Amino acid sequence: MEASEGSNQNIKGSFGVAGAVLVAVTIPLFLFLVFMGKKKAKQRGVPVKVGGETGLAMHNAKSAKLFEVPWEGATTMAALFEKSCRKHSTKRCLGTRKLVSRDFITAKDGRKFEKLHLGEYHWESYGQTFDRACNFASGLVNLGHDVETRAAIFSETRAEWIIAFQGFFRQNITVVTIYASLGDDALIHSLNETQASTLICDAKQLKKLAAIGSNLKTIMNVIYFEDDETAIDSNTSTNSDSWRVTSFLEVEKLGKNSPVQPILPIKRDIAVIMYTSGSTGMPKGVMITHGNIVATAAAVMTVIPKLGTSDVYLAYLPLAHVFELAAETVMLTAGASIGYGSALTLTDTSNKIMKGTQGDASALKPTLMAAVPAILDRVRDGVMKKVEEKGGAAKKLFNIAFNRRLASMEGAAFSESDDPSVGRVGPPIPCCYIKLISWEEGGYTISDKPMPRGEVVVGGNSVTAGYFNNGDKTNEVYKVDERGMRWFYTGDIGRFHLDGCLEIIDRKKDIVKLQHGEYISLGKVEAALLSSNYVDYIMVYADPFHNYCVALVVPSQKVLEKWAQENGVEHRAFSDLCNKVEAVNEVQQSLSKVGKAAKVDKFEIPAKIKLIPEPWTPESGLVTAAFKLKREPLKAKFKDELLKLYQ
Repeated sequence: MEASEGSNQNIKGSFGVAGAVLVAVTIPLFLFLVFMGKKKAKQRGVPVKVGGETGLAMHNAKSAKLFEVPWEGATTMAALFEKSCRKHSTKRCLGTRKLVSRDFITAKDGRKFEKLHLGEYHWESYGQTFDRACNFASGLVNLGHDVETRAAIFSETRAEWIIAFQGFFRQNITVVTIYASLGDDALIHSLNETQASTLICDAKQLKKLAAIGSNLKTIMNVIYFEDDETAIDSNTSTNSDSWRVTSFLEVEKLGKNSPVQPILPIKRDIAVIMYTSGSTGMPKGVMITHGNIVATAAAVMTVIPKLGTSDVYLAYLPLAHVFELAAETVMLTAGASIGYGSALTLTDTSNKIMKGTQGDASALKPTLMAAVPAILDRVRDGVMKKVEEKGGAAKKLFNIAFNRRLASMEGAAFSESDDPSVGRVGPPIPCCYIKLISWEEGGYTISDKPMPRGEVVVGGNSVTAGYFNNGDKTNEVYKVDERGMRWFYTGDIGRFHLDGCLEIIDRKKDIVKLQHGEYISLGKVEAALLSSNYVDYIMVYADPFHNYCVALVVPSQKVLEKWAQENGVEHRAFSDLCNKVEAVNEVQQSLSKVGKAAKVDKFEIPAKIKLIPEPWTPESGLVTAAFKLKREPLKAKFKDELLKLYQ
């Protein structure tokens, strides 16, 4: 549903492809492992005649009808949640781990790292969760929130996020979702543009709000989630001149003591204004209706029909991103249990987990989790680290067992899951159509052989209402056809496989024309070069006044230092190693090798590279919360380095 600024070309750290489409093209939604198979292809997408601009459209082979609701009468998020809570009232709903203890360790270079010991999961039932949402809604009204105004959530993923989210809908309040990692300017922009009057945040965000308070024009109430591990500074927890500060539990208590009648939404009401992570410029708010989210949940339920109360879902991705929000909506619809964690505490070897204690996955034992490549890399690295430590026979036995398990999972996947094949988005889910429209300028047409290619356009019940307060951008990428169907032009380039599944292969905006007239697709090249073991992040840069491209590379510290040790390359620190000519040459040779293997043209492989020792994080402002490159900030920060590469 988020209006994406980049494509999902299997780039490490990328969340997905679809622009303002509610995960319309991200099935399967839940990835356990990546599978390959040799069984005869099943027809998953079927051509369909639709209105609008000429192209080739597909619908899901399971249903020609576009789904709108999972159950009769559940046309809104409020109705869907209430029906599910009443149906599964005694079942486990939301689970959270309590902090047992924390410690700080000092590394050899003097840096300190926080380590956490987390306890077992404590659960609240669906009935209890619904009661808390109702209490919060009533408390909000008693607190003085004007239900005609919007409210915003600026917080990490946690159980209270969902409780507040559902509570807002009990009073038909539109929710503005904002990444917890968003910078000050983008946060101020998001809150002021939507004129939010109530803001919910983590306790640790109170100091940040106090610092920017003079720039926030409409906030009247700040509600914070209490944390075991965060001490509340009395100076930031008291009421300011601009707003009143109240704890989440206080608001719940207020509502429990003074219940208020609900004001429920209808299908076409705006449920969420979801701000993108802003890979180019200021973030844009995408308006998502109740009907958009409910239709997506209904469609996914048909794709994963066995999903139910016995399932346990591990939640750790940002709820401010549509991928996680859609996933948790599906879980709540199915009556599954949702256990909350974080990317930094996911496994037993995660950065913030105290040695000898369990990570979230070990403690929860989930049957389902949504995953992105960066997280899967962490899981793999954690497992392989343990295997390497044992070595010898244990390592050989692990490889044998893993390969056998992978083979058995492949067979199960093709009979039990919709389509877990590698590198493809999958077929349209049954709430939308996917259409390819020829892009002649870029050389992609629907008459291409053996697969039709073109810009990916999505139409149907999951297509959102447009960009908030941005009519020009809305009119640019949203179109309504002669049949009244709404279409979103994603800017992604895709192709249909013979079985009707979509694969994303390029991005219109990432194409640069070099001096000699050749076009280079930056995203396509980056996706290919990321397969090098040396690369954690890479940004390819092409100056149109030169006939070659260059790249900034954040190398894998573990892999590069291992190479240095094996080859006798001495260095004082990792930053020193990144400046070694031998290290630069080694990484560049690897890029050339994987580029050739991926059939990347010679002029597309970076002629020069610069190794960057510091990781690119959302906090640094160099990548989005979805770990997509923010090209403009990257180019600005490394302006001198890029200039030197062209000297």
